[in-house]
Amino acid sequence: MTRSRTAMLAALTLVAGASGTAFAAHSANAGAAAVPCTVDYEVQNDWGSGFTAAVTVTNNGAATSSWSLGWTYAGSQKVSNSWNAKVSQSGAAVTAANESYNGTLSTGGSASFGFQATYSGSNAIPATFTLNGETCNVDDGGPTDPGPTDPDPTDPPDPGGPSDRVDNPYDGAKVYVNPEWQEKAAAEPGGDRISDQPTGVWLDRIAAIEGVNGGMGLRDHLDEALVQKGSGELAIQLVIYNLPGRDCAALASNGELDATEIDRYKTEYIDPIAAILADPKYAGLRIVTTVEIDSLPNLVTNVSPRETATENCDEMKANGNYQKGVGYALNKLGDTANVYNYVDAGHHGWLGWDSNFGPSADMFKTAATTEGATVDDVHGFIVNTANYSALKEENFKITDSVNGTSVRQSDWVDWNQYTDELSYAQAMRDKLVTLGFDQNLGMLIDTSRNGWGGAARPAGPGPQTDVNAYVDGGRYDRRIHLGNWCNQSGAGLGERPQASPAAGIDAYVWMKPPGESDGASEPIDNDEGKGFDRMCDPTYEGNPRNGGNPSGALDNAPVSGHWFSAQFQELMKNAYPPLS
Repeated sequence: MTRSRTAMLAALTLVAGASGTAFAAHSANAGAAAVPCTVDYEVQNDWGSGFTAAVTVTNNGAATSSWSLGWTYAGSQKVSNSWNAKVSQSGAAVTAANESYNGTLSTGGSASFGFQATYSGSNAIPATFTLNGETCNVDDGGPTDPGPTDPDPTDPPDPGGPSDRVDNPYDGAKVYVNPEWQEKAAAEPGGDRISDQPTGVWLDRIAAIEGVNGGMGLRDHLDEALVQKGSGELAIQLVIYNLPGRDCAALASNGELDATEIDRYKTEYIDPIAAILADPKYAGLRIVTTVEIDSLPNLVTNVSPRETATENCDEMKANGNYQKGVGYALNKLGDTANVYNYVDAGHHGWLGWDSNFGPSADMFKTAATTEGATVDDVHGFIVNTANYSALKEENFKITDSVNGTSVRQSDWVDWNQYTDELSYAQAMRDKLVTLGFDQNLGMLIDTSRNGWGGAARPAGPGPQTDVNAYVDGGRYDRRIHLGNWCNQSGAGLGERPQASPAAGIDAYVWMKPPGESDGASEPIDNDEGKGFDRMCDPTYEGNPRNGGNPSGALDNAPVSGHWFSAQFQELMKNAYPPLS
């Protein structure tokens, strides 16, 4: 998949509306090529006394090896910290200069950065921006006609081929708010504070394509996405999740297809989805697919001769149907120009060890080159889907030591190479690029349940009496064990969905809708193929995959995917950043 920007970003116009979440503040401008530079400035989170913002600057002039973006605030805004740029402020004037790794701006090239600031009173978007002294978003008087390649500007845009995909489908776009999840969230006490957030639409069985029990099907969601889109850009997030022998190491999320039913997966599941997504009616949407959660890593970590092996995972490795299914999905879905495939890449508490990290990356490459797929069918990868690993552990680093003992030797880290999801995602991205994936590969991080706020959130590092006290006293992730995954007690909502939040990261997303159960805490009969996994039982004392520790799961949980009100309330209570 070639990742290229096909639309220049132009004059600042706030994108808003109850039916979608604004990921940028701009509108498309037919004369964008006539301005020396264009800027997207988006206020992402505003809590009344402070805010975070994401900025993308696009250079329409001569290439440059360094850049400096300036603007002046009309109010009391004061920048407190920043990422992906060096941001300084003198009075109301702000200057953002490139870091060493993102100074080059080719003609048509873009750079993104973010910052946090405080304010009182109003928080107006700056009126003027300058790039290296040139005023952006202002026509320099050059020609604005569409040129000979598009003689009639009233024609609808050509859907084009894969090369027409934008670099980051989240930049400059609202993201689809699932009305079904929105209704459930809004019905909860206090739920209206987050019910307008975008979440993933899970296609977890064949029936979900048409809609289950009178609910919305795929076309229903896409049609609603067109309504929410309006005249701007909109991304809709779909979870492709129905492999044969699905989730071979976790009974709670087993699926409807048995280990051998690869042909049904292709013809009854992927083919109908691909046909719907290819409908020209939906060509104006940016369709993000996250492909087969918790599948490929199992073929590395939960197969013989490892202690954590299961018979089901051994069978799936032997028959190759995980790789075949993922490859087939990437191939078919990747044929549509406005589809952006992101493959699941586990999380740091699963694949962060040396023995798992490299082999898993190799497995991703194998799947991406199977059943007619190529690495060009992969736009990026997603980590931490439906998991709880902290985004950033700020109170200790992997390189720290206490009394000569490395943090890696602590019971919690247990020789892992990473302490959090951001460092893992960035490292996995770099590894995948070395294996032949696109150098502009983008990562997604699911932050729907990894905030770990509330009263138990440490305010600083733990005591340096020994390495375990240091790590356990300072870690945000309060799980009993890093391997615990089911309906975790004490978890909270994490960072709100946002585009381009860090280097190499396309977006923080809520792919797992908060409030949907991971699995039942006791056996419950169901017609969805979902079994009872003891890791969802709060009385369970564990297995080798979680070091023989208690499960840490909440009680009275329903079958996976079903609404779990108690969990939703706990996630809001422990949200970080906190809910206002």
